[in-house]
Amino acid sequence: MYTTATAFLEALVEQGITHAFVNLGSDHPGLVEAIAEARANGRTVPTIVTCPNEMVALTIAHGHTQISGKPQAVIIHVECGTQALAGAVHNAAKARIPVLIFAGSSPFTQEGEMLGSRNEFIQWIQDVHDQRGLVRGYMRYDNEIRTGANVKQLVHRAMQFAKSDPKGPVYLMAPREVLEAPCEPVNIDMERWQPVTPPALGAQDARFLAERLAKAKRPLIVTSYLGRNPAAVDALVALCAQVGAGVVESVPSYVNLPHDSPFYLGNYWNNPEQNPDLAAADLVLVVDSDVPWIPIKNTPSDTAEIYHIDIDPLKEQMPLWYIEPHRSYRADAAQALQVIGEAVAALACDADALAEKTAHYTARSAARRAQVAALETPDGGLTTARLMAALRDQFDEQTIVMNEGITNYQPVFDHLAPTRAGSMFASGGGSLGWNGGAAIGAKLANPDATVVAVSGDGCYMFTVPSSVHWIARRYETPFLQVVLNNDGWNAPRHSALAVHPDGHASKANDLDLSFTPAPDYGAIAAASGGAASFVVDRDSDLAAVLGEAFAVLKNERRTVVVEARLG
Repeated sequence: MYTTATAFLEALVEQGITHAFVNLGSDHPGLVEAIAEARANGRTVPTIVTCPNEMVALTIAHGHTQISGKPQAVIIHVECGTQALAGAVHNAAKARIPVLIFAGSSPFTQEGEMLGSRNEFIQWIQDVHDQRGLVRGYMRYDNEIRTGANVKQLVHRAMQFAKSDPKGPVYLMAPREVLEAPCEPVNIDMERWQPVTPPALGAQDARFLAERLAKAKRPLIVTSYLGRNPAAVDALVALCAQVGAGVVESVPSYVNLPHDSPFYLGNYWNNPEQNPDLAAADLVLVVDSDVPWIPIKNTPSDTAEIYHIDIDPLKEQMPLWYIEPHRSYRADAAQALQVIGEAVAALACDADALAEKTAHYTARSAARRAQVAALETPDGGLTTARLMAALRDQFDEQTIVMNEGITNYQPVFDHLAPTRAGSMFASGGGSLGWNGGAAIGAKLANPDATVVAVSGDGCYMFTVPSSVHWIARRYETPFLQVVLNNDGWNAPRHSALAVHPDGHASKANDLDLSFTPAPDYGAIAAASGGAASFVVDRDSDLAAVLGEAFAVLKNERRTVVVEARLG
């Protein structure tokens, strides 16, 4: 029988969705039957990945899309599963990750009027007034499937929203009776269901920005996520050389410029000090950044010209946001940087001025790299800097890092020092627990990659490690997990002391943030997923231990947990 569920699965395939990360329930009999029927008859369906936890399912989809660039599907159970997506919904929305989330809903009949009518007590309890409303504030689009006659059109419309900039998650739901109902097949011409072409920077605006960049004595580019498109990284590299512009990253979630570039000046997060390059800039071009600076800590000069290019320049989902640019443009970063570069090439630029700017930023970049290297010495115990330097030595050309170091975000970026676009990622959001599932998604998207997840100890607990490591073993997606054990949650400590530096909290012995006695992080992964585990501390031979850890990862194809006892 050809049903709404059958048509739904066909729509996923038409969309090029290769994986569905699922947590099935009593609302999915029609879908389970349709999957089994398709397999029995040799028809393609997305690879089904069973996920014991819904949040992990969405983090896997998030990580997969960051690597592959292709949206995936998450299938969950009624309103309970929708709520269990938890902070992963926030992360996908804030990071502009396209993903289709589908949930069943309780049957709408109770006396056997239709196939799929209520037959379990839970279906009364799980019937809520506004299931879609639970996540509506985070979705680019939401709707309810009411008939198989247009289910494909609804899926494709949803995915047009998901894949059109600014991208993001979409949510569909359907009750059991609708999924079970027979319907007629519909042929879809996918050429007519493509996402909207991203906005482009016009020639006049490109020439204006080219002239301002070329004329500026200290042009600076601030970015956070233009590296989501590797082509934008190439365009940025070229533009920096053309105009002698330095680059700083604010809260980077991608590799936006290779760290060995002579124009790379570092990154900042919640640093409580003024960035000297931002202060010295007479022109600041912000490209794809949600928080280019924090005004009470770190701002451009009052006399600096500020220009802004972003796929979402109004930050429409942020109630309080402004940077007061002189001009702002809605445009795709790769296209915009390319056309600005073309406009620069048509100018008669001052070669001596360009040489001076280049020399200035080259010296600044070299000095920064020397400062970073000086922190990697073994003096004073096990530091994140020393650990990351040793970890970096184990990397191959296909290593991918999923960085959720939280208070260690910056040293992880600094000391791993990625030089290849698409080799390091952060969640792009503010809810903890992304890195474990994201590592699985990365491995599914690129099976040949060596995937490394870096997490604080508190953040590791947020990942739902029991589910993460079970999935990694079941679906043969081994990765190396580094747990930075600094005894609990340091982020709330930093936040409290930043607001009350001389208050009672600054003198208290216990701020209720410690994880003492610490869990056995490796044992959690071993019990759930057969992972190997290692511990390093100040006395460890890091090269030897990490060498053995990577050998286990690659030769035995087992997930490995390395607990680093910092301090």
